[in-house]
Amino acid sequence: MATLFTKTKLYLEANSKTWEAEQENIRLQNDGDGDYIHTWSVDGLVKPTDEQLATYETAGNTEESNQTVIATRKNLYGSWESQLEEIYDDGIDSWKARILQIKTDNPKE
Repeated sequence: MATLFTKTKLYLEANSKTWEAEQENIRLQNDGDGDYIHTWSVDGLVKPTDEQLATYETAGNTEESNQTVIATRKNLYGSWESQLEEIYDDGIDSWKARILQIKTDNPKE
């Protein structure tokens, strides 16, 4: 189940806004009965209804799954310094093959 944060972020993006630009104008909260939008003061965009946010469930699940895959890939890639050293020591083709294998083993949706 996609989080309220992810669905809200997707709602903003679908309406030409970004979470980064609007995070000061939105407050998500949970008082023990589940997540909800506590504060919404996004200029030119009305607060989404629960029904509107529910339409982002599938896209939200995909987004969250892909973020997990991206984090796994980054961990497996190693630092850019170690990747440069690998390219220097083993050649670019060896590095490309390793990166391709990581992407193959950890596909995005």
